[in-house]
Amino acid sequence: MPQTTAPQKTAKTRSSAGPMLGALIRKRRKQMGLTLQALCDVSGVSVGYLSQVERDNATPTLGTLAQIASALEVGLEYFIATPKPSDAVTRAMTRTQFSLAGSSITYEALGAQFPGAELSSYILHVPPGYVSEEVSHEGEEMLYVLEGEIDQSLDGQVFRLRVGDSLHYSGLTSHSWSNPTDQPARLLWTGTLSVLHSTNTPNLP
Repeated sequence: MPQTTAPQKTAKTRSSAGPMLGALIRKRRKQMGLTLQALCDVSGVSVGYLSQVERDNATPTLGTLAQIASALEVGLEYFIATPKPSDAVTRAMTRTQFSLAGSSITYEALGAQFPGAELSSYILHVPPGYVSEEVSHEGEEMLYVLEGEIDQSLDGQVFRLRVGDSLHYSGLTSHSWSNPTDQPARLLWTGTLSVLHSTNTPNLP
């Protein structure tokens, strides 16, 4: 694909709404597992220019930013939208529930999506008998049991977690979990995994 080089602007302007543009592009690129060259190949922006943008030494035009956003599979609002305080509120009675294909778990999203957000948070509704696969990945996770019981395995050691119990661990530690009881469980999960914005969805509890 032909590469384009947008006019460079060296002046930096920091928005009070969050991190600078370059950091957002670099974070999203790494979430998708793309090298700088791979992103350039898809977006049509030259390597040298995109490198400057990621270091905040250049500011792309809106058209060039749209090319980058498209390659990163996000809209322009990911980089330029300023969330309202009300966007951070979710109501128990109106919160949307969803499930992932092939999973028997139901999720409620608690976290707000805004540029630079690091945390994801969900309430998980876990049916009796559920058993996950064993995984490890970057990031960290915290579980808090709201209802029922689960067994959480960390590096081969099993912990029975009951109502009010919590567990905080590195995702790099091999882990799996299950609901061995005949009653449903409800968990609060919080972590630094960008579950809904990654091309490789990790094994969320």
